[in-house]
Amino acid sequence: MASFFDITGGRPLSGVLTPSGNKNEILPCLAATLLTDEEVVLERVPRIGDVLVLVEILKDLGVHIVWRDANTLVCQAREVRGFAPRDDLCAKIRASILLLAPLLARCGRVSLPLPGGDVIGARRIDTHWEGITALGGKLTLDRHIEGCIEHIRGCEILLDEPSVTATENIILLAVLGEGETTIQHCACEPHVVGLCRLLNAMGANISGIGSNRLVIKGVARLRGTTHTIAPDYMEVGSFICLGAIGGGALEIQGVELDDLRFVLKILARLGIKVEGDREHRTVKVSSSALQIRKDIGNRLPLICSGPWPAFPTDLMSVAIVAATQAHGTVIFFEKMFEGRMFFIDSLLAMGANIVLCDPHRVVVNGPTRLSAAHLTSPDVRAGMALLMAALVAKGTSHIDNATQIERGYGGIVTKLQRLGADIQEG
Repeated sequence: MASFFDITGGRPLSGVLTPSGNKNEILPCLAATLLTDEEVVLERVPRIGDVLVLVEILKDLGVHIVWRDANTLVCQAREVRGFAPRDDLCAKIRASILLLAPLLARCGRVSLPLPGGDVIGARRIDTHWEGITALGGKLTLDRHIEGCIEHIRGCEILLDEPSVTATENIILLAVLGEGETTIQHCACEPHVVGLCRLLNAMGANISGIGSNRLVIKGVARLRGTTHTIAPDYMEVGSFICLGAIGGGALEIQGVELDDLRFVLKILARLGIKVEGDREHRTVKVSSSALQIRKDIGNRLPLICSGPWPAFPTDLMSVAIVAATQAHGTVIFFEKMFEGRMFFIDSLLAMGANIVLCDPHRVVVNGPTRLSAAHLTSPDVRAGMALLMAALVAKGTSHIDNATQIERGYGGIVTKLQRLGADIQEG
């Protein structure tokens, strides 16, 4: 993993690339391997920092995991020897929270430190707590989440928010429960759909997949299977934004256009035009003079983040960078995390014309010529946004804490170099 990137901007970026597997799908799927003692094969696994850490956590718990090839993991949890993942490893990733339900289901007990990961704002665990206790779990919180369960009892659960990881934890517990569980107001992002498809292939009985109401009929046991992770639509969205301002033309292959429908709808408001081919599963985007589209009545457009199918919070940062290169003014409203906008000061240092209204809202005026700067990646998505800004800026930028970017974007340096970028890691 790199500690820094050096990027000389202004070089046209053109070529063909294939996205990695969905980061947010592989993590709960890895956690799901704890639910069976049979072999689970996961294909199109992104070789990124978060995956490597979670693999290390699972190995330490006794799960046998090997890389069959560069992007295929073979997992077998025949001998789980512990219910308390290591504190130092869990502190590195937010996804450690996904071990809460599988360890309860497998061991009947869990001792889990509070999750680490990106510092982008408050991330509640209340919804996890509510769902797991409704299913029969008993939880306490001090320095760790301590829990036990005797019987997983199906029930009806109405979530107070459509939390992705809480939905996934509840699913991971309910599939082995007694009776039927209904989860209402649940998350229905593509990565939640991917987890449900894996579990059904393992013998679970989940219906309503893709909606905000899931019905889970508990089964006595799960079996092994092979599952292919979907392409990462966050990575695709990031490269679409880069392709629109990178001075060339990009073709992205192996995409799921259904996962991109709302993303493309919102990016079109920034003037980004994408040619999608459903038959060949490709999208093409070329750099052009971007023009922000005003709302009816000549009003300033407002781009908001929200749960699926709204515009994803994970693409707010890269969309803001794209807007700095577009003609016009646009307001971005990040509704989910109050720390998501904390990278704006770096864009200001590069010459962007942005007004930070409050922790959730910014006004972007463009286009502005960006200049190189010494930067630090604060989190995965903001790091990618700063990398994108550096690629179009004049001069050579230095980005510290590049490991954060590689936590979510597999082989990012190699992919960019193949497109013509002048980027070095160290």
